[in-house]
Amino acid sequence: MIAELRDIKAHEASTDEARHELQRLFEDPRFRVTERQKAILTYLAENRLSGSDDSVKAYAIALDVLGRSSDFDATIDPIVRIEISRLRSALDSYYEAFGNDGSTTIRIPKGSYVALFPTLVSSDDTDPQSGSAELKDTDNPPSSTVAPAADSPKSFLRPLYVGITGLASATIAAGILSGISLLPQAPEIIGKPVVFLSLDAADANLQGEASQVRDMLMVALTGFTTVTVAKAGYSVPGLDTSNRRQYEVQLKYYDAGAERAVWWQISDIDTNVILKSGLEQIDISGRQPPSIREEVAGQLASHLAASRGIINKIETQRDSEGALGNTCVIRAEAALESGILADLSHAHSCLERTLSIVSNDPDATAVLSRVMLATSDAANSASLRAETLRLARQAVSATPLSDRAQTALMVAHLANGCMDAALEAGNRALELNPYNSEAAAKLAFILYLGSYRDAAIAMAHGLQKDTDNLPADAMLVLALDAYSAGRYSEASLWSEQINGTDLLVAMLRAASMGQLNSPDAYERLSGFINAAPIPAANYRNGIAWWRNQQAITTELTGGLIKAGVSPKEISGALTVPR
Repeated sequence: MIAELRDIKAHEASTDEARHELQRLFEDPRFRVTERQKAILTYLAENRLSGSDDSVKAYAIALDVLGRSSDFDATIDPIVRIEISRLRSALDSYYEAFGNDGSTTIRIPKGSYVALFPTLVSSDDTDPQSGSAELKDTDNPPSSTVAPAADSPKSFLRPLYVGITGLASATIAAGILSGISLLPQAPEIIGKPVVFLSLDAADANLQGEASQVRDMLMVALTGFTTVTVAKAGYSVPGLDTSNRRQYEVQLKYYDAGAERAVWWQISDIDTNVILKSGLEQIDISGRQPPSIREEVAGQLASHLAASRGIINKIETQRDSEGALGNTCVIRAEAALESGILADLSHAHSCLERTLSIVSNDPDATAVLSRVMLATSDAANSASLRAETLRLARQAVSATPLSDRAQTALMVAHLANGCMDAALEAGNRALELNPYNSEAAAKLAFILYLGSYRDAAIAMAHGLQKDTDNLPADAMLVLALDAYSAGRYSEASLWSEQINGTDLLVAMLRAASMGQLNSPDAYERLSGFINAAPIPAANYRNGIAWWRNQQAITTELTGGLIKAGVSPKEISGALTVPR
């Protein structure tokens, strides 16, 4: 953490730029935080800009911002950690979606109560050793590639503050001008990106191992339905590239002692602009080579090609708000993960417009099935639930090897009360793509609801290897397990990291805080109930609350009562009649 703080501080903006960014952020409606979190951020920012940030502790925030009494004990009341965690997540999500290369940002590094104001810098401009020089491959420098030093792979393993590189201004201008037309045009359907992949070893002795990792990575990438995969140096016969972007992904494989490291770089083939680069590391202590190669390939494939992976983040940042086709599908899946109703509503409209142009698009059909459950009162509409099942089946029929279609079928079956069929579809999704963490998390949650709790918890814990991208469903399983075991502070922390408008999460937060005797517990729950446009209708992306309400409600009742919720509210206002 100390190294990370040092790196971030090295790129900080001036005081005037920092104050301007704070004001701009608060005025941007896309930055969604509570007034309390704005007050905390203001407090941290003022302390940083006045040079007194080292003195900021949880106790000071509790007293100065949250109005707690002088007997506040952070080990008993986790409210500060909860609010900081949610604020940190909101900042990271905002800048990931709307940040521009070279602009000032606001960050709260993990494990700290410090607001920093670094400039978003391009990873391809930064050397982990010096902070400015290019990384060079001294053994085999490619003519158009920036690569890490082959003689010292460990030298670039420390954390860096990097961001996605913005497109060159000339490229953007050319794109804007090319879209100008005096005649109305049909909206463009964006196709899936094409990825050309190459992987080499930094050391000749590793070339055989690197070749096996490359082959396994190609297989893992093809398991995702978000990209079209090709091998570098080869064309793809018959592929129409007029409505899709092409990316070159170059990777270099290193022996880093107790670790295997893979440096990667993503470039736009049309412009030769380097968009993103980074490093993946795998601990190999006491492990057999086959399992090492499998984990390297799986981790890389997930980080590159998952719906929330690097390539799809680049795609959604480059396209307009009204883009249809693949970009619309990816944004809809992001909305399902966040649970933000405004984004889900936009996704619903976008998917329908996509299907009005390309009626047989299986990806849009599958994701629309899930979005319909999340944006409607599915608990009270059997016809709507039947329609979502029809759409999911249509997607599976069109693309039987698609994990995305099988995931939609899993959710639709559960919404229609068919637990066994839902589990079958979920297992099929993971057979098709064992590296799809979102599908695995969704299956874990359904297992939990189906009383297969041990299997659900084991699956959710298995997904914790990548804690920075842990899906919300996995966090919810871990939160429910912690609450059931009496670990209320842990349950509260997990549930607070789940974004969106979701009754079960709101109840779990309130029950956990009630068990911790927090005075804010009832306020948080009542605020959610009053703000929810479809009170108590659905939870977790359209899985109907009424299907499994009684068992979980009973489990949370003790904490809800301690939070100040009356038994009548628990049995009535918070639930949907069967």
